[in-house]
Amino acid sequence: MAALFWFRRDLRLEDNRGLYEALRSNETVHLIFIFDSHILKRLQNKNDRRVQFIYAALKKIQNQLLAYNAQLHVFYGTPEDIIVQFCKSNFIKAVYTNHDYEPYARKRDATVQAVLSENGVAFYSHKDQCIFEKHEIVKPDGTPYTVFTPYSKSWHKRLTQQAYQQYDTKPFLNRISKGDTHWPKLEDMGFISCHVDVKGIALPSQQLLTAYAKQRDLPAIHGTSRISMALRFGCISIRAALAHALPHSAAWVNELIWRDFYMMILWHFPYVVEGPFKPAYRNIPWRHDEHAFELWCMGKTGFPIVDAGMRELNQTGFMHNRVRMIVSSFLVKDLLIDWRWGEAYFAEQLNDFDLSANNGGWQWAAGTGCDAAPYFRVFNPNSQQQKFDPKFEYIRKWVPEFETGSYPKPIVDHAAARLRTIEVYRNALNEYRQLQLEL
Repeated sequence: MAALFWFRRDLRLEDNRGLYEALRSNETVHLIFIFDSHILKRLQNKNDRRVQFIYAALKKIQNQLLAYNAQLHVFYGTPEDIIVQFCKSNFIKAVYTNHDYEPYARKRDATVQAVLSENGVAFYSHKDQCIFEKHEIVKPDGTPYTVFTPYSKSWHKRLTQQAYQQYDTKPFLNRISKGDTHWPKLEDMGFISCHVDVKGIALPSQQLLTAYAKQRDLPAIHGTSRISMALRFGCISIRAALAHALPHSAAWVNELIWRDFYMMILWHFPYVVEGPFKPAYRNIPWRHDEHAFELWCMGKTGFPIVDAGMRELNQTGFMHNRVRMIVSSFLVKDLLIDWRWGEAYFAEQLNDFDLSANNGGWQWAAGTGCDAAPYFRVFNPNSQQQKFDPKFEYIRKWVPEFETGSYPKPIVDHAAARLRTIEVYRNALNEYRQLQLEL
């Protein structure tokens, strides 16, 4: 029987659960990737690094398939139309893919499955981008965890080798369909073509993992794995990553647990995409200061560690995780600007943008999310710099005019801004509590 495997955020042939199930269960399997026009038309930057990265990752898969004289079919358009037409043209009776937990993806998959069902085609989806999903890690009463620490403890108790067993697709790759294919060019989809090297993507070294706990908060050194983009688009298997890290770094494994946790939060509480996880924070009177926000975006706030982070992001699409926490806290707690503004800016700029992690991180910084820092905890950007970049190495790399007359003065007084934010938050929470008493 002929089947179709639909690549999404799982851009690899090895240890791909959905692909494994398709190949194991069918005589012939066609491979397809769709540049979703619903998504791409919303992207403002036509030099988007993520689109270029995806294109390069697909080319890598195609080069691997040459050994089998096989083909990957790539299209641009709406998934529901392209998949149904492809199934009709190739007499396909089953479509395989891997789960995606974001609200748009869930709606898209439900639409595709319904249309396929009308045409007599089965739809199978599998867990692939996380270790535990949906209802696998829940409280004893069956409700989802909303605090990380007990979730993490339960995650560890549930973990067995079976939970991260890998799926060997290699014995079945000769079942992938052969023949000609036509790919759309990046220019045809409205994006600028650019060479992206994906050959060097690899799991972090044992040396890095061993030193990770001590070095991960220092942005001036390469103390982190830098594989977040590869994990985001599935170029590296999460199961392989966990198996590789378990003997060497509990701290790095903990980051993978955070990844699962935020995916689970998004699955159970999709409303977080639009607003705060905690209802009490819905009516904070944010300062809609567009000028201050622009200075933050450009890295011209007069706070060196903040400016270095924003300039690194703007120039490379990457920002060190410790610095992400600092710049996020600064926007929300020093400038009192709505965290959703910052979340949206990160969504445009980050190479590794992942809705669940981005939303979770920003709500953590704002104090509005699950397991969030209390609203009265405000990062001091100066003390953060002294602790994590004491020699100004990271700052000097990204802010060359630092310590010269051309570097801007601070746009706020941190001590005064901190007191202002605490008062605004406290008043908003008191008003919410009073309203609840009156209801």
